[in-house]
Amino acid sequence: MLDTLFSMKDKICVITGGSRGLGFYMAQGFLEAGARRVYITARKAAPCLEAAQELSKFGECIALPGDVCSMDDIKKLVTDLSQKETRIDVLVNNAGAGWGASLEEFPEKGWDKVMDLNVKAPFFLIQALLPMLKKGKSPENTASVINIGSVAGIVAESISNYSYGPSKAAIHQMTRNLAKDLANSHIRVNAIAPGRFYSKMTEYVSTDKAAFEAECAAIPLHRWGTDEDIAGVAIMLASKAGAFITGQIIPVDGGTTLIS
Repeated sequence: MLDTLFSMKDKICVITGGSRGLGFYMAQGFLEAGARRVYITARKAAPCLEAAQELSKFGECIALPGDVCSMDDIKKLVTDLSQKETRIDVLVNNAGAGWGASLEEFPEKGWDKVMDLNVKAPFFLIQALLPMLKKGKSPENTASVINIGSVAGIVAESISNYSYGPSKAAIHQMTRNLAKDLANSHIRVNAIAPGRFYSKMTEYVSTDKAAFEAECAAIPLHRWGTDEDIAGVAIMLASKAGAFITGQIIPVDGGTTLIS
């Protein structure tokens, strides 16, 4: 049973924001679990191509650079995928952004950029890829959409990033709504709500020894998340291990939401 339960064999996967951080970790996990192909997207072409080359050590990874905030780029992504594949089994909406500023100085563009990338883009990408997600699916062979939310969408702690938490709360609720609407199409929709992980967005803490140690002390499991922590949950949701799970928001946070 264990040989097949967490297997990604023959699965075609798409991960946005796959050139670094959580997206890169999940791509590597899918490939190591046997995915047939993983497509990664990122706004900057060079890092996307470099990441795909590095990930190809673990399996077939193809870069499709583009800005998922652009409807034209979404259409191009779908066109490119359609020329290469007839179906998609796993879609991970991982690309995201934050914006830090004081309450008094927080700008309108700090809302627009974050809400567009964190909420609007996943919705329209799912919409555009629906035919490929539905293709060949059945109650025994479902597609999996994984939205990356955040504990910031669950607990009240803005850290002067006022649009980020609301955007993640929105993607959590959108996950529930889409899970209900797409169940009859044999598409499962879940969200992972990470706590602290190493990424470019969290470098300001991880590179500050005092701040980092204080955060680790406050987290019940006393550490930040690793590549294996995020990849493990993503593989579970995308494989047979998660075949009866839909509409759920799963915190991967070392217990942060227990104390916040």
